[in-house]
Amino acid sequence: MNAVRFLVRGQVQGVFFRASAREEALRLKVTGHARNLADGSVEVVAYGDSTAIDHLEAWLHEGPVQAQVEELYREDIDAGEVPASFIIR
Repeated sequence: MNAVRFLVRGQVQGVFFRASAREEALRLKVTGHARNLADGSVEVVAYGDSTAIDHLEAWLHEGPVQAQVEELYREDIDAGEVPASFIIR
């Protein structure tokens, strides 16, 4: 099980980014969460197999139609306790 933290910067709040990321994660059978951060970015923490995580990363580079992703950072993290689903915080 892989665990990754993504930080997405750009026009990513107020454009259904978290909800769209959740839909994509569920489609890929990835668990974790997406949440808005105070600086206007979105944090996505994802748990899944490496192929699914890579597909989610590719999607995060684009986001939903309304979004304008300027930067995407990826950080591998310790898996710890794996959540059962993907939620929006």
